[in-house]
Amino acid sequence: MIDPFGRQITYLRVSVTDRCDFRCVYCMTEQPKFLPKADLLTLEEIERICKAFMRKGVNRLRITGGEPLVRRNVMSLIERLGTWIGPGGLKELTLTTNGSQLPRFAKRLVAAGVKRVNVSLDTRDPDMFRAVTRWGDVSHVLAGIDAALDAGLKVKINTVALKGVNEDEFGGLLRWAHGRGMDLTLIETMPMGGIDGDRVEQYLPLSLVRARLSEQFTLEDTDHHTGGPARYVRVGETGGLLGFITPLTHNFCEGCNRVRLTCTGTLFLCLGQEDAADLRGPLRASNDDEMLSEAIDEAIARKPKGHDFVIDRRHAVPAVTRAMSMTGG
Repeated sequence: MIDPFGRQITYLRVSVTDRCDFRCVYCMTEQPKFLPKADLLTLEEIERICKAFMRKGVNRLRITGGEPLVRRNVMSLIERLGTWIGPGGLKELTLTTNGSQLPRFAKRLVAAGVKRVNVSLDTRDPDMFRAVTRWGDVSHVLAGIDAALDAGLKVKINTVALKGVNEDEFGGLLRWAHGRGMDLTLIETMPMGGIDGDRVEQYLPLSLVRARLSEQFTLEDTDHHTGGPARYVRVGETGGLLGFITPLTHNFCEGCNRVRLTCTGTLFLCLGQEDAADLRGPLRASNDDEMLSEAIDEAIARKPKGHDFVIDRRHAVPAVTRAMSMTGG
């Protein structure tokens, strides 16, 4: 699949649920309105859409949420998709998770063919973690990371940079992650969906973070990439990789190779644009995939060049109204 700007689409991110067992302050309100379960695609329908994309050249799938591992029986989907890993099929099946459920599922993920996971962790401080997630227990996440590493999963830590919250922790997080063989990626907060606070107060540009880290560490540019939007440097003192995802200070659209499927069957062509395509309708309209295939082709043909994320006092309304938990991380 080639979009209007010559980019080959090989990566599908699949949100299996908008629900989560945390309520992170930069992601959602304290009392979010989750989708009725009746609105969700069945796991079998999600698998069918994934297979349609694979037939069109998608070779990387990432399962996301919300928190994907809170969806009932989600491992059955992951295990079925795992059978497609290999020559002529998937190069990789991965997962983004908050880590809370990994003690239960890490070994099954490995058995299903998952080799690496991204774990969202913004702080290791128990009190700060509870404040950011509103009711999360960091010990559960750390136990999940231990379980993942013990099971043989490669773990990357994703950390949202929050001004005045965790900006003094990045050096310690980097040493801790690299000391355990995990890469670390820092992410700018994104203007998506409504929250209870003020994103202008949360926003910390990673250009500033990198400059500060450069005073403590030797950061060497590298061409390493994992198929996602992060730009990586190698840290001389630790030997590990540090990624930066910068949708605001330096967007990553020129190399975009991905689209996002929500748990309701909506295909978003860009994280920061509202344009989308309904795949649930054509999926359910026929027992074969001809209509579904045509809907996918039509959608890719109008994939936009890039997003228009802005965070400042003049843009009080989020760039897009849908929550990240619904879109998929």
